[in-house]
Amino acid sequence: MAKVVITTKFFPEEIERITREGHEVRVHEGESLEKAKLVRFAKDAEALIVLLSDRIDEELLQGLPKLRIVANLGVGVDNIDLAAATRRGILVTNTPDVLTEATADLAWALLLAVARRITEADQDLRREGFPGWTFLPKHLGVDVYGRTIGIVGFGRIGQAVARRAQGFSMRILYYSRTRKPEKEATLGAQYVSLAELLRESDFVVLSLPLTPQTRHLLGERELRLMKREAILVNVARGPIVDEGALAQALKEGRILGAGLDVFEREPEVHPELLSLKNVVLTPHIGSATWATRRRMAALAVDNVLAALRGEQPPTLVNKEAWTNRSPA
Repeated sequence: MAKVVITTKFFPEEIERITREGHEVRVHEGESLEKAKLVRFAKDAEALIVLLSDRIDEELLQGLPKLRIVANLGVGVDNIDLAAATRRGILVTNTPDVLTEATADLAWALLLAVARRITEADQDLRREGFPGWTFLPKHLGVDVYGRTIGIVGFGRIGQAVARRAQGFSMRILYYSRTRKPEKEATLGAQYVSLAELLRESDFVVLSLPLTPQTRHLLGERELRLMKREAILVNVARGPIVDEGALAQALKEGRILGAGLDVFEREPEVHPELLSLKNVVLTPHIGSATWATRRRMAALAVDNVLAALRGEQPPTLVNKEAWTNRSPA
């Protein structure tokens, strides 16, 4: 019998799947545990199912000597020290594919909300009442249909954003670490440099992973390349954008607005962003639909059960840990 620790409230049917295979499950349902408390809570665990807010570093791994797998509930694994896990032969998995469409939906929800000033209009109506129809209302927005969208990061989510842009008859630009010619024809997308994308786009959507190379990919210099009527949407990772530089650009009107689901120092949000009307903020809910979260949970459990059976997990991230594992 292996001990499986889950650091968040979980679906009962997935817990039952683990117990049916003879494993013990322990679930923490409160706020994220600090490192020392997590080590105590997960003592003797062979499998750990974690959130982005759980920082899995070398010190924590050192305190869990029996650990065989860390299953991350999300695509990005920047909360996990992959090198340390690999050195220890600990498998790390994620949940790609299952959250693609939900995250792309949210990117578009943010884009439309900022472009048409939905949250401002909603708040004013609730506070002040219906003002009556006027030809030039205070909530004049910008058109979306037929304009140019620039997608930074053209993986699963970026391509899903592009598919939705086709329905708005948009010109689609993209920038990615690797060019994807096979997708250009089917999605009507054009590969350009990051600088050209920022200069040409009316809407810039970020959908790329956080790496040392992409941290602060958009800073003051890059934001100055954008149009004054441009809108930035980030459903990727907060540190890809220099949040202070973004707040300043929004305050000075150097770009029109932003829709942000992720933040540089989560759970902290830059205080200047909170006071700006031209920003729509959501608390990292890109995958937050019932169906998507169920699929994420199921995939995490699939990964854990495979690892505990001595099989390669379906969505293994650090394949070197599997290749170099000691024979059973």
